Amino acid sequence: MENRRPLILISNDDGVTAKGINELVRFLRPLGDIVVMAPDSPRSGSGCALTTTNPVRYQLVREEEGLTVYQCSGTPTDCVKLARNVALKRKPDLVVGGINHGDNSATNVHYSGTMGVVIEGCLNGIPSIGFSLCDHDNDADFEPAGPYIRKIAAMTLEKGLPPLTCLNVNFPNTPELKGVKVCEQAKGAWTREWEPCPRPGDPNCYWLTGVFSDSEPENEKNDHWALSHGYVAITPTTVDVTAYSFVDELKKRCLDL
Repeated sequence: MENRRPLILISNDDGVTAKGINELVRFLRPLGDIVVMAPDSPRSGSGCALTTTNPVRYQLVREEEGLTVYQCSGTPTDCVKLARNVALKRKPDLVVGGINHGDNSATNVHYSGTMGVVIEGCLNGIPSIGFSLCDHDNDADFEPAGPYIRKIAAMTLEKGLPPLTCLNVNFPNTPELKGVKVCEQAKGAWTREWEPCPRPGDPNCYWLTGVFSDSEPENEKNDHWALSHGYVAITPTTVDVTAYSFVDELKKRCLDL
């Protein structure tokens, strides 16, 4: 039997030229053959969005031993679907999103295009991980995260993940990381989400912004606490959104319907 290297599919939501995705490729190259299928421009905040009103196209950016890079006109989720169904000759052993320029902890997981990559991989039965750094700078320093990224990816390639479960990994913006904490997702909500940006003749323009308010800031189990105290936050994330704890109660409520 052929002893082939693992196949790792990488995408992101910051675009194929972003520093984060190129650093991710560098960190993971020792672990297997890599195919990148990433948006041709930034798609931040796209979540699991799909392109349904226009055709999607992709093209080869570069190819070398153990690395093939494509860019795609669609969303991050489109990228995974297109790679899996069209560009790849076999199923990936690992899907990786990132490294995102910005925090994807707490409720950001629902908005993140980086996690859209991960969720799509997970839904297709592929072990999947999202990596994010809490720094929006285009030239952010990803170097401290590198050893952790390689070890977490290697661990996942070796041991796999449970069905419908993926990993959301966030790094604090600090040169000295204290270690790893396995966390729960912080609870809270975004407030003050729009900032006026009036234009001549159109006063009703706004920039999306906001402040995240953690409802349990002293909860040492959550990812926000871990990040604010210098730890790498690994949150096991399920894509089965059934509220199992409410099923029996809802059945009772529905008896007379």
